[in-house]
Amino acid sequence: MKLRPVVLFAALVLATATAAPVAAQDTLRFEPTIAYPTFAVREPVATIKPGTVLISRTNHGAYYDAGGGAFPGEVGPFFIEGATTDDILVVEILKVQPNHTLAGVQIYSDFGGLATDSRSRFLNDPIEARRYEWVLDAEAMTGSVDLPDSEMGHITVDLKPMLGRVAVAPANGEAFAGLWPGNFGGNMDAPEVREGTTVYLPVFNDGAYFYFGDGHARQGEGEVNGTGMETSMDVAFRIDLIKGKTIDWPRLEDETHIMVVGSARPLIDAFRLAHVELVEWLEADYGFGRWDAYMLVGQLGENTVANIVDPIYSVVAKFPKRYLPDR
Repeated sequence: MKLRPVVLFAALVLATATAAPVAAQDTLRFEPTIAYPTFAVREPVATIKPGTVLISRTNHGAYYDAGGGAFPGEVGPFFIEGATTDDILVVEILKVQPNHTLAGVQIYSDFGGLATDSRSRFLNDPIEARRYEWVLDAEAMTGSVDLPDSEMGHITVDLKPMLGRVAVAPANGEAFAGLWPGNFGGNMDAPEVREGTTVYLPVFNDGAYFYFGDGHARQGEGEVNGTGMETSMDVAFRIDLIKGKTIDWPRLEDETHIMVVGSARPLIDAFRLAHVELVEWLEADYGFGRWDAYMLVGQLGENTVANIVDPIYSVVAKFPKRYLPDR
């Protein structure tokens, strides 16, 4: 099927003076009070009708405060009224905005893309564990941090807020810890999951059981050191369904690209999963022959490594929308 073009609804939330307000019955303002450590089917925190704008925030935890501490769990699950396993959950991201002045970045001795593996012995010395605390300016949209061992001593960068985790409950009664990505979404850690992006998730349980969390003020592709600029976020989503259609892996769409996120280990399997579904999407929804689509992905496709630090890795396969036919 052809997924609906993305409409950038951020102005709806961020600039209400110039956008038509959402009717009260179409909006759910939710203040989280529970943080769950896993993605699973459990008692919903609220029920959402398709077409509703959900305005909320990610959970705040000690990890985001000076000195650090425990990482907070996920917000959810939200039961999506009418969602069945024959449908696709549509999550349009309207707002992801830091609501805290500090972001924690942790380097661990045995976790991260360049660290020794805690499950295997190595002869090299472990990485020195460190914590960096970035000072955030949400108005200027910048983050600043000290670099104690570097000549420049200090750096300021632009923020690019994103959500590391959007998910539905996994299939077959399984529960996955918050660090896991998968076909249910989860901890994909893809910088593309940001304002202006629509996330399409397969539904494995009636009601979908939608979760979100893990705000990053910024994160490099791959999340190579193991963490982004971890902080809490104000968020808004428009929740909807595509009825009678299914997908195997999370799909993303923004103004310029259609994308598929594949998660697996080894990394090449994540790459293959994402690109196979991208070819199938072009074939099924845009009228390309399979081998034509395969060839075009080889010439026009783009990809990023979203993370190489989670229990399984995530790759984002992309196709530029300017080369898609008008439908």
